[in-house]
Amino acid sequence: MDKELTMSKFKKILTTAILCVAVTASYAQNKKFVSNRALKSYVTYFNKIDTETIKNYVDNAHATAWMEQNIPLFECPDTTIEKIYYYRWWTFRKHLKQTPDGFLVDEFITPVNWAGVYNTVSSAVGHQIREGRWLHNQQYMKDYISFWLFVDPKTKKPHAHAFSSWLDDAVYNYYLINLNQAFVKQVVPALDADYKLWETEKQTPSGLFWQFDVRDAMEESISGGRKVKNIRPTISSYMYGNANALSKMASIAGNDTLQKKYAAKAVQLKKLVQDSLWDDTAQFFKVKLAATSKLSDAREELGYIPWYFDLPDDKAKYAEQWEQLVNPKGFNAPWGITTAERRHPLFRTHGTGHGCEWDGALWPYATSQTLTGLANLLNDYKNQDGMSAEVFYNELHKYAASHIKRGVPYLGEYQDEKTGYWLKGDNPRSSYYNHSTFCDLVINDLVGIRPRTDNRLQVKPLIPEGKWNWFCLDQVLYHGHMITILWDKTGSHYHKGKGFHIYADGKEIMQSGSLKPLLAKLPS
Repeated sequence: MDKELTMSKFKKILTTAILCVAVTASYAQNKKFVSNRALKSYVTYFNKIDTETIKNYVDNAHATAWMEQNIPLFECPDTTIEKIYYYRWWTFRKHLKQTPDGFLVDEFITPVNWAGVYNTVSSAVGHQIREGRWLHNQQYMKDYISFWLFVDPKTKKPHAHAFSSWLDDAVYNYYLINLNQAFVKQVVPALDADYKLWETEKQTPSGLFWQFDVRDAMEESISGGRKVKNIRPTISSYMYGNANALSKMASIAGNDTLQKKYAAKAVQLKKLVQDSLWDDTAQFFKVKLAATSKLSDAREELGYIPWYFDLPDDKAKYAEQWEQLVNPKGFNAPWGITTAERRHPLFRTHGTGHGCEWDGALWPYATSQTLTGLANLLNDYKNQDGMSAEVFYNELHKYAASHIKRGVPYLGEYQDEKTGYWLKGDNPRSSYYNHSTFCDLVINDLVGIRPRTDNRLQVKPLIPEGKWNWFCLDQVLYHGHMITILWDKTGSHYHKGKGFHIYADGKEIMQSGSLKPLLAKLPS
């Protein structure tokens, strides 16, 4: 593929960027409830502690301006969560690239030899799109999605299937923010072809999917192997989520045949995962071993992935799995959620010789998957087995606090569960590791904007009762409106009256005296 930036492509990209900035600027004329002072202060500090050895589309000098134009503003009494919210946006823009094929997002800040063109790696695409969908400039994620569907397949060595992926689900969640039906219609045929390719490559006669643990981006695991074709809850859940999303997008595209086809696939995978990968004795979703056709004897964090897609039935027996999340012998460690149960005899036994061990250490990749699944459990299920907003908040706070190295904010690959030591040490590739979500967890789950397809804004906060007296999430671009979510228990912080307020384009559209779920009608 020609990597030279032709003049015609440059003009096209430049024109698109200018138009998007202009649209964003028009929204910015709406009244802000949160000032830019905190953002500027955080960015000044982050820039000061940064060596900036690599510069991409937005360098440190322009980080403040770019963030002011693109991100929702957020403030709350929990300064740890607030700081890391801005830190994660500051690190995310480091990975944004402008190329001859549009805007892209990379995972590693330094080049790695297993990447595709432009240093692209597919393992965290689902995370990156889910995080990036909240940016005001929707062109960034639109280009990135298009790259994986239309550009990567034409490269000399395509990389989209180098790792398991929930791309279709991420595309649908991107759509829920902007309702761009034309884009959905454009990508559905490519997503259909991509799904078929996954079936050809990884589907077993049983209907479930197999994967090497390394191609799940979870190598050196207790249950897996780099050359072992185990049936895993990871890829099987991803394909369920993809089928479910494709069914919905096919309906948007007006293709009833395709809609029914993928709805049926989703139903089949749901049954297969529950029938074949659930261990009744251990009360956990597990890996099925190729060598024995039996389930692994290890509970691993990947067993929570089915809830990322609302796959499990709403039954008490499945909900019981979540008890292990808060059990110190299960997944509860001082610095976060472990990738394998701490009681298992092979916990943290692989050493750090390879440098990517998923046998118990903390991985932001998995933490963000599990917290998304927990939020879905609390929002979409009646059977919750003791899980609560308090549990979600505590784990999110612990996750935020883990973003530290030598006393300053840091995001790396994986950590010791007891000390927080980043196990890649000072390896440059580990810095700003774009392999997880955080801002999405704040917006979608903690504050609770649960995107919908209709003209309604649903807000279901997971902030424990009495935890905060005030907070504000401001400048959220959703369905073409600039949304503000504001809580002021006494009315003395924002001086907009007591209670919970929702604004669209600066005008209040709903209010409640308590911090509770709300469903507001958006302006026509």
